[in-house]
Amino acid sequence: MKMRAVFLDRDGVLNKSNGRPPNTPEELDLLPRVAEAISKLKEADFLIFVVTNQGGVGLGYMTKKALDEIHNRLILEVESGGGVIDEIKACIHKPRAGCMCRKPKPGMIFELAKKYNVDLSKSYMIGDREPDIDAGEAANLKTIFIGTKLDAPKNADHVERDLWEATKWILEQSYDETKLSEHLNYLEE
Repeated sequence: MKMRAVFLDRDGVLNKSNGRPPNTPEELDLLPRVAEAISKLKEADFLIFVVTNQGGVGLGYMTKKALDEIHNRLILEVESGGGVIDEIKACIHKPRAGCMCRKPKPGMIFELAKKYNVDLSKSYMIGDREPDIDAGEAANLKTIFIGTKLDAPKNADHVERDLWEATKWILEQSYDETKLSEHLNYLEE
């Protein structure tokens, strides 16, 4: 059976970015209700993936080891709040390296979808920048822009102010689909 997933950008969606991404685990500062939102999505049987461009590794601003430490802290902080991240994928290439994984290209999304048997047409991409929305659109995901309607890319399917509000919207959308599926299965028995 194919799974549903929510693909999350990291900086500006899960943690504060303050103009630049965290370069150490101590600089990672989760935004309010992030762990709770992820917990609610997991309860609704969504896989949770983080897909993030981290060109600072390729540019030499941080090491891959430092990035892994930041992501380990992210996983632990989300878990301490009741959520679970299934996997984190990071493009660590230089911004103009031409790789297939750097958003707006959908390489990270496709790789995770294949590995976890994800139905992309029933999945979501949540991000706070145009490359996030473009990657989601290229992968046939429903896209949610975190920010304001004024700042949202024209191709975003939906706009919310934060991950908690986006989660509520996803659950409203998927509730009808899930209940309909359960009802149809019941009728077939």
